[in-house]
Amino acid sequence: MFSQIRTLFIALFLSFAVTGLATAQDTVSDRYTANELVQAGGQFFGKVSQGLASVVERAISNYGLPNGYILGQEGSGAFFGGVRYGDGELYTKNAGNHILYWQGPTLGFDIGADGSQVMMLVYNLPSTDSIYGRYPGVDGSAYVVGGVGMTVMKYKDIYIVPIRSGVGARLGINVGYLKFTQNPTWNPF
Repeated sequence: MFSQIRTLFIALFLSFAVTGLATAQDTVSDRYTANELVQAGGQFFGKVSQGLASVVERAISNYGLPNGYILGQEGSGAFFGGVRYGDGELYTKNAGNHILYWQGPTLGFDIGADGSQVMMLVYNLPSTDSIYGRYPGVDGSAYVVGGVGMTVMKYKDIYIVPIRSGVGARLGINVGYLKFTQNPTWNPF
């Protein structure tokens, strides 16, 4: 079963990678190929689910191939207002790997808590220092025990597409932002 799902995941990446490569504005050498993303995501998330494959398919079809990605974990909780904290590693082809942290507040009709493995696809990143800033976004969740979701956030010309596979109980919709920093902090603002 795992090998069939992984094969589907790889096929979806490859089919949409061709579209992304045809429209790439930068050189291909600084972008991650479908195979590289599949390998990193498959190793990080473990068993690849049908839900994860469809979320990744949507991200690649809408935004093409990223020039960086982040693998990490995060925890969040909300009772109308909430917070999210995470840490991970930014991977780039031309500037190496960098440890980073993120945190941020949320506000909305949102109740619950969750812990997630996160793969964030990063687009238009001119340098590793450019990632540090506040990325606003809207997030919606509806699951008990487990789920996979995607959000799109933008700061200047940089797009970040977090793909989360988490466990917990969460219901609602909220607005907020993620602030990326070089050092961990408890202050979500």
